[in-house]
Amino acid sequence: MSNDAYTYKTLPGSPDGSLLFVFHGTGADENQLLSLGRDLAPQATIVSPRGDVSEDGAARFFRRTGEGVYDMDDLARATDKMIGFVKAHIGAAKPASVLGLGYSNGANILASVMFAAPSLFDAAVLMHPLIPFEPEVKGGLAGRRILVTAGRRDPICPPNLTSRLEAHLRADGADVTVEWHDGGHEVQSNEIEAARRFLSATPAEGA
Repeated sequence: MSNDAYTYKTLPGSPDGSLLFVFHGTGADENQLLSLGRDLAPQATIVSPRGDVSEDGAARFFRRTGEGVYDMDDLARATDKMIGFVKAHIGAAKPASVLGLGYSNGANILASVMFAAPSLFDAAVLMHPLIPFEPEVKGGLAGRRILVTAGRRDPICPPNLTSRLEAHLRADGADVTVEWHDGGHEVQSNEIEAARRFLSATPAEGA
């Protein structure tokens, strides 16, 4: 898989720094999280792909048949394609560490990639993920750090499913932190500060 399998933008960072992949939410594009990524990881090289699926004109990373109802075959396709894209960029950049940040649909594709290829990302921020299925992790997530952020009144990502995801990740060996706020599906300031602390605590290789 080539590193241009998706339309994407990149922001250059320190040559010996981290590589941060950012994945947008439904209806956004590769511009949505670029500035946030730069703010959270100032030295990282940032890669932001655009989802290759259109839902009534809204870009997504995989298809769904209804709210919270995923086309699992298309999710498998998208996951394999994204793994190839990420691997190609890692091979070209040879970064000190590989980080991921996704919001909503972007968090879902990032989570699916981590289930299928746990060794790709050293650390990941999943903002308002919705995993309505039983994850199958190929291997384990030992040594992987994951921050999950969520709203206690999120109508799209119910809190009980967030808690279930946390339990699955812990059972598969991940070091999991969960940051809640009392709102809905929007990203609030405490989530951003939690992500900043989380990503700044990721050691570079050899540090």
